Amino acid sequence: MTAKSIEFQIDNHLTIAAEAWGNPDSPAVILLHGGGQTRHSWGKTAQTLAEQGWYAIAYDARGHGKSSWSPEGNYSFEYLIHDLKVILSQLQGKPALVGASMGGLTSMLTQGETKEALTSAVILVDVAPRVEQKGVERIFKFMSANMAEGFANLEEAADAVAAYLPHRTRPKTLTRLEKNLRKKEDGRYYWHWDPKILDSWKKSTPEQILSDTQRMYDAANNLNVPTLIVRGGMSDVVSEQVMAEFLDKVPHVRSVDVTGARHMVAGDSNHTFSEAVINFLKEVYPPN
Repeated sequence: MTAKSIEFQIDNHLTIAAEAWGNPDSPAVILLHGGGQTRHSWGKTAQTLAEQGWYAIAYDARGHGKSSWSPEGNYSFEYLIHDLKVILSQLQGKPALVGASMGGLTSMLTQGETKEALTSAVILVDVAPRVEQKGVERIFKFMSANMAEGFANLEEAADAVAAYLPHRTRPKTLTRLEKNLRKKEDGRYYWHWDPKILDSWKKSTPEQILSDTQRMYDAANNLNVPTLIVRGGMSDVVSEQVMAEFLDKVPHVRSVDVTGARHMVAGDSNHTFSEAVINFLKEVYPPN
């Protein structure tokens, strides 16, 4: 089974690049990656979903990968939600959403801030209304480290990733890593996302973070579709305390831990992650 490249036209100036697996007539599952990642961050999850009978679509968020970059730097959740709603309107039925980090919050807000059932299920991947700021700051530090100067070659980029993710086995080939980079005219490799994204995130004040957290909790409480949170067992973004707090405040959400995984759950333990997603979807949103 191979992926088909597709596009979603958001407006006259912005196009979302995506890959689709499986039969378009099957129940759709949309995979939304985290900030600074691309649609390739899901490993074999999309293909596995298609093999199990779903129509799996993984897309690059605006400003990421091969999707359009916003000249105005419009990367707030309002724009990410708008993009997702346009994509949902162009698909059959009510797809399930699988969102990691930024993609998870986008999914939660899109469904949780409306009474209309736009989706059939929401799966949050290592993200909750409140997160550990130290974990978020570690992500920001990694994203900022080589943003301006890039990397001389793929090996140098792989060294940076290995330092950031020391628990992972270093891949034998750098093909997947190369998909998250772009080679510019100066011959150097740069992460495949718009630096303006990080600028907009860093502007958040403590007051804004508190306001956003309340907004996320309100959305989570309003979710009217089956919801699962998949947490990395070693995550420094969604700690055990954060997870317990979330489940206490939003008791209708189900949860599962992926042992040995950190924040990037799908990349750390792809088979176990995919299995958790499929087991939940088979129960609440079975394929044809």
